[in-house]
Amino acid sequence: MQSNQQENSVTEHSKGSQTNTPAPTPRKIARRRWLLGLVAIVLLAGIAYGAYWFFIARFYVTTDDAYVHGNRISLMPRVQGMVTGINVDDTDYVTQGQTLVILDDSDAQLALERAKANLAQTLRQVQERYVQLEQQRAVIDQREATSAQAERDFERARTLYAKRSVSQEYYQQAQTERRNTRAGLQAARHQLEALQAQTQGTDPAHHPRVIAAKQQLRRAWLDLQRTEIVAPIDGHIAKRSVQIGQQVSPGSPMLSIVPLEQVWVEANFKETELPRVRIGQPVSIHADFYGDEVEYHGKVQGLSAGTGSAFELLPPQNATGNWIKVVQRLPVRVTLDPKQLEKHPLRIGLSLTASVDVHDLEGPGLVNKVDSASRYATPVYRIDPAPVNAMIESIVAENLSPGLTSADASHGQ
Repeated sequence: MQSNQQENSVTEHSKGSQTNTPAPTPRKIARRRWLLGLVAIVLLAGIAYGAYWFFIARFYVTTDDAYVHGNRISLMPRVQGMVTGINVDDTDYVTQGQTLVILDDSDAQLALERAKANLAQTLRQVQERYVQLEQQRAVIDQREATSAQAERDFERARTLYAKRSVSQEYYQQAQTERRNTRAGLQAARHQLEALQAQTQGTDPAHHPRVIAAKQQLRRAWLDLQRTEIVAPIDGHIAKRSVQIGQQVSPGSPMLSIVPLEQVWVEANFKETELPRVRIGQPVSIHADFYGDEVEYHGKVQGLSAGTGSAFELLPPQNATGNWIKVVQRLPVRVTLDPKQLEKHPLRIGLSLTASVDVHDLEGPGLVNKVDSASRYATPVYRIDPAPVNAMIESIVAENLSPGLTSADASHGQ
């Protein structure tokens, strides 16, 4: 009886406790649904990112440590002089061969006139050598005749002296005369040899001294042409430092020329990102200057032979007790599409974002062939020598004796 009462009381207590448990409110249900939705979104985002990385992102390496580089041609004079004219200023566009700076040519004109006078004087002096050569041959002929006469006189005096027909003084005088004529003939022959050494194998117009004078004249003429300093290539003027009235000398920079069609990109990638970078892989580039609206397409041209820190003036020394490992960056050179550069020109030093597509791993990691073709060249410093050659021919014709031809000179030797 009592056990039945206890069971009934327990049953009623359990029913009372179930009746006292509060039912979940709509707010809790909404919160639970929101949390479940958030977890689902995070899971879906993770799955989406994983799929994006597996199918796309892992085939690209990207860096925003990239900058525009290019050739900066520093223009310097090749002769000394005072600046009398400047035809350009910063930001100007110039073409190849255009005159940029003019130097005072007074000293160059005087040097040219001295060189012309020196060539004329040298021609006359050299011709004297050939004339002296012929004169010396005549002297030798005369002294040979005198020497032969002295030999005959000596033989006659010796015969007479043996017969006691002449005095000893007469005999000794004939002997001395023979000795003197022999010495004079020998000296004349030595003088002839000296003149032949100076004229042998050439003619007055092609004598070594004349050739040296011609080269001196050509140098003076070139120095005169170099008083006008021209642009070696098309480009824009930057960093003009030359001023009117400034005395300049070879090696002093006057201004710089930047050919913006010859720019390239140097993208500094972390060393851990480079194992799959190959030459020839495509690169997409965005410039902060233009924003995301303009995308450049380039190709990997090559990887640097060393990190940026390795080529510093004072490379880091890691053999210390306080060494901290730092991930190094290696410059990667990227060439750009010339048509895109023409449409959207870049400036040296602009910041870029570069992304390399590493799908294709067939290319080499380093350049392994020699390219013998000239990368950059200019013809503006090849001055036509026709005017100075005509000047030299005129001076030679005016100062060379028409009676002394090449045949005469060679015959005289």
